[in-house]
Amino acid sequence: DARNISTSIVRDGDDYVINGRKWWITGSADERCQVFIVMGKTDPDGPPHRQQSMILVPRDTPGLEIVRHLPVFGYQDQHGHSELRFTDVRVPARNMLAGEGDGFMIAQARLGPGRIHHCMRAIGMAERALALMVRRTQERVAFGRPLAEQGTVREQIALSRIEVDQARLLVLKTADLIDRYGAKGARTEIAAIKVAAPKVCLDVIDRAIQVHGGAGVSDDTPLAEFWAHARTLRIVDGPDAVHIRSVAKEELARERPYAG
Repeated sequence: DARNISTSIVRDGDDYVINGRKWWITGSADERCQVFIVMGKTDPDGPPHRQQSMILVPRDTPGLEIVRHLPVFGYQDQHGHSELRFTDVRVPARNMLAGEGDGFMIAQARLGPGRIHHCMRAIGMAERALALMVRRTQERVAFGRPLAEQGTVREQIALSRIEVDQARLLVLKTADLIDRYGAKGARTEIAAIKVAAPKVCLDVIDRAIQVHGGAGVSDDTPLAEFWAHARTLRIVDGPDAVHIRSVAKEELARERPYAG
């Protein structure tokens, strides 16, 4: 809910002054990230979706402090996620993106394509997990025969293939709609795939972990790290509950023949 943003961006002559605290800011742990796009409120009393603005803040601006880096389930990736503090951070007014009040519009424009990119990566992780599961079942022997010959294990492999391909087709449909009608014309499908792809990914990874046993939850395979990233996807760019609400809203508003 963009209305919950509380960081302030206040005009002062030819500058803007920024005060606030943010956390889980992706990419800021990488020293190559030299410019931050900061979203805050320029008009706290304006219409709900015109209160926010985005402005560019160089990393070395006085008053900008990287307080700490935040691991995800114990994993700290290269680009990372961090907590930032802004104390009287002053930047030129020309650093404002678009205009005052355009922050929510900019965010929505990138969130649609951004969400589908998350889903593409989730499918990639699921494919890798499935490949690792298949290889493990062919190499691991239990009760006198390879796991791949066990009926329950074969069922897990088959379900994984079916679910991954279902998610992939929904992603392809969504991408095609974005190409033809833009993110706004594909908003239902974007919301749907943002729920479906991480869930499928988690289910496949979980089956692969189960087949690997202790190796699946260790650093001997990438499965534990995959699970951490996939679980996080159910939160980033809007939690599942928000997307489910959006799909239901669109479905309830859809005109359809009387079904009685």
